[in-house]
Formats: sequence, structure tokens, C-alpha cells
Amino acid sequence: MNVSVLGCGRWGSFIAWYQATVLKNRVISWGPEGDYSYEILKTTGKNDYVRLDKSITLTCDLQRALQESDVIIISISSQGLRGFMQKITAYDVKDKIFILCMKGIEEATGKRLSEVLLESGIEKNKIAVWVGPGHIQAFTQGIPNCMIIDSYDENLKKTLAESFKSNLIRFYYGNDIIGTEIGAAAKNVLGIAAGVLDGSGYPSLKGPLMARGAYEVGKLIKALGGEFNSAYGLAHLGDYETTLFSEYSHNRRYGELMVHGTKFDKLAEGVMTAKAMKELADKKGLELPITEAVYEACFLSHAFDGGDGARICMEIILKLFDRVTKSEF
Repeated sequence: MNVSVLGCGRWGSFIAWYQATVLKNRVISWGPEGDYSYEILKTTGKNDYVRLDKSITLTCDLQRALQESDVIIISISSQGLRGFMQKITAYDVKDKIFILCMKGIEEATGKRLSEVLLESGIEKNKIAVWVGPGHIQAFTQGIPNCMIIDSYDENLKKTLAESFKSNLIRFYYGNDIIGTEIGAAAKNVLGIAAGVLDGSGYPSLKGPLMARGAYEVGKLIKALGGEFNSAYGLAHLGDYETTLFSEYSHNRRYGELMVHGTKFDKLAEGVMTAKAMKELADKKGLELPITEAVYEACFLSHAFDGGDGARICMEIILKLFDRVTKSEF
């Protein structure tokens, strides 16, 4: 299979490594010229996560990456996807398969990422998403995990799942693209909340966070037209270990450092996803108290302005305990 991976960051470089080293596909890895992630790979052939196989073609020529492969995997910051698609659709890509290996909700519109591709002119039966648990540091040590491929097209997701499976990654077919995408994005918001609990010395509250968080996300998925139970699948609940507990989780680390008034210097997709989820909940008239608390901690708490980050963040979290007592379900 001829595969181009667009994006040279953490996941992009791993996907290129996986496609070439494990699956033995012909791989082009693309990154923008001058971008740090691209330049470090160009200069050294490796980054903090992987060493690229010599068979991988590294390029900053987007036209070449699009023209020479049948399958295009995108792994960039979710908030930059719409602008990036404008560059992609300047070329003839009508016969290409697009796979989104990224998690988020477009903050400006509340759209799922596959919806951004649809609105960019990509045909429904050419779009798939690849999400689920797993950290690169574990995968490259040979530690396996399970992931999901979902799509609007039944045949496409089955073909891709069968083509991409290995002893390192077991794939499942997703059966609710709304729930798959929202669940995958929302777990990053729960990761920030988990980091706040860790940083504040209340890790035991991560049990209630998991139970109530999945229920909250299920309500949002259902309100958007998906299946409530998708929140309990691999895209969301199944990804909690790697997001709420792992030392490698960017979102958990973001919340942990926020408590101490320190900004995390890497991408934490949950920040803008919390804002997007809050706005979606407001439109749908939903109560999403954990999401609201994370949004307030990230955008309204002034935890980064030299104040007492731990006190501020915990006041926000503990407000959840003041809510009216009610039945669990």
C-alpha cells in the first residue's frame, strides 16, 4: 500500500514508523518546511519517539505527498485542520482515501473533524477516523494495544482495519462515527481534570471522574445524534488509562502543571475541546458539569497569573460536590 502521513509530530512520526516498519508499506512522511518536527527528522532521522526507517521518504512537498499515495493519513493539531484542507483540496484528491488520526472538535464551529473534511469537499465514502488508546512510548517497546477505525462507509473501515492490523495493534470496527469522534475528543478533557486531581493530591477522585465523565460524554454523544453507549467503548472509556493515568499523557500533565501555575509547553488538545464541548452543551441545553469545570479552570481561573493555582483549581473541582443530590442514572 502507498501511504502518505501528513504531520511529523508525535503521532504523525509514529504512524509513519508503524506503516513502514511494522506493515511494510511504502510511506511518505510530510511536514512543512521550517517546522521544528519536520526539521529534526530531516536532520537526524529521529525524534524523541521514533527513528524513521530508511525506506520512508521525508518531504515538505505537499503535492508529491498527495499524488504519490492512495491513502492519506492526517495527524496535525485539530484546530488547524480546516485551513490545512484548503491547501490539500487545491490539488486533485478526489480518488484519495483520507484517514484522520487526530482527536478534537473544531472550536469555532463545534464540528467533528470528519465534518470538516466533508465541508472541504471530500466524499463521505473516502473518509475514515483512527482513534483509541495507546502511547507511542509503549508501542515502540512492543507493548500492544487495541484501537478503532470508523467511517461513514462500512467497506472502507473494514478494509482499513484488516490492512492495518498487526500483533502490535488490534483494530475494532467502529459503528458510530459521531460517538467515536466525540468520545475520542472528550477523553482529553477528562485527562485535564485527572491532572488537576493528581496535582492537588486527590487522585482517589479519579474513580468518580471516570464514572461520571463517561456518563456525561454519553449524554453529549446522544444529543448530537450518536449512541449513548459509545462513551463506554475504546474511543472514550477505553482510552482512560492512557489519558487519565499515564505519565505520557499531555492532557493529564497539562492539568497537573496548571495546579502549580505552570504552563505545559506541548499540545494539549483537551483545552480547546473543553471550550467546544461547553458551547455544544449550551446549544443543546445540556448540563456537563465536569466539562464546565475544566473549561473554567483553563479559561477563567487565572491559575497561570501568579495566583494560587492549586487552590483555584480545587475550588472549581470541589464546586461539583455542591450540586443537588440526585440518582446516579
